[in-house]
Amino acid sequence: MILPAIIVIFIFNYIPMYGIQLAFRDYDFTKGLTGGAWRGFDYFKQFFDSYMFGDLMKNTVVISLTTILLSFPAPIILALLINQLRWKRAKKALQTTVYLPHFISIVVMVGLLNVLLSPNSGIIGHLLTSMGLGDVNLLGSTKTFVPVYVISDIWQHCGWNSIIYLAALSTVDPQLYDSAKMDGASRWQTIRYVDLPAIVPTIIILFVLSMGNVLSTGFEKVFLMQNPLNLPVSEVIATYVYKIGIISNQFSYSAAIGLFNTVINFIFLYAMNAFTRKSSDISLW
Repeated sequence: MILPAIIVIFIFNYIPMYGIQLAFRDYDFTKGLTGGAWRGFDYFKQFFDSYMFGDLMKNTVVISLTTILLSFPAPIILALLINQLRWKRAKKALQTTVYLPHFISIVVMVGLLNVLLSPNSGIIGHLLTSMGLGDVNLLGSTKTFVPVYVISDIWQHCGWNSIIYLAALSTVDPQLYDSAKMDGASRWQTIRYVDLPAIVPTIIILFVLSMGNVLSTGFEKVFLMQNPLNLPVSEVIATYVYKIGIISNQFSYSAAIGLFNTVINFIFLYAMNAFTRKSSDISLW
């Protein structure tokens, strides 16, 4: 039954890895993926020596780590709160409500942000003006770009990401709740001593997987939120690769940057997996 999925992954994930060699060659349209002069690590050196290298690394790490550190605990907290609801109708209504933003496309999401945060016509813009803060352009400021990106990401995906934690909580033996209740445990104590230990393995595994995306910020959202005013903090590796590779037609150079990005992500994933295996005996492999 899993054979079709294996075939799809092999075709679309493993076969294209042959194109990695472009990072070490001069791409030539007439010779295809197998042609071009061998350049070795020249394109990697070019990227490391580029004046953009420091800013790209800084922006990518800041956005990614901020997103991970703030958005990772959010679905855990939400799942714990939902799990405490005993009224089934209210629980289902809340779950449906928090799941819905996940199905909004990135384009529509950024459009909503532009409408809501506009300093001239947006609701939040008018609210800030009425509070005496002046015309604050939240999408055009280098100081507010990252908070807006992270908060909107939490709002959009927090509910959906809580599903896996709710599934883990559903496996908790009901007798544990009965025992906690008989012992006089409060709701907070029940969460601390019953719910949290039950989802710790899930939390660790998902955190290890998230560390494999430290340098992989979402291209679509960052690119759509970019403008000349916030570009100093919004230009990340993913958007730079697009501009260099697709717009400027520097395919080998962009392939080298993309390969560097992937290698760093793999190192973070491997290191975090080794750390969790040693400290908690829970790991991916």
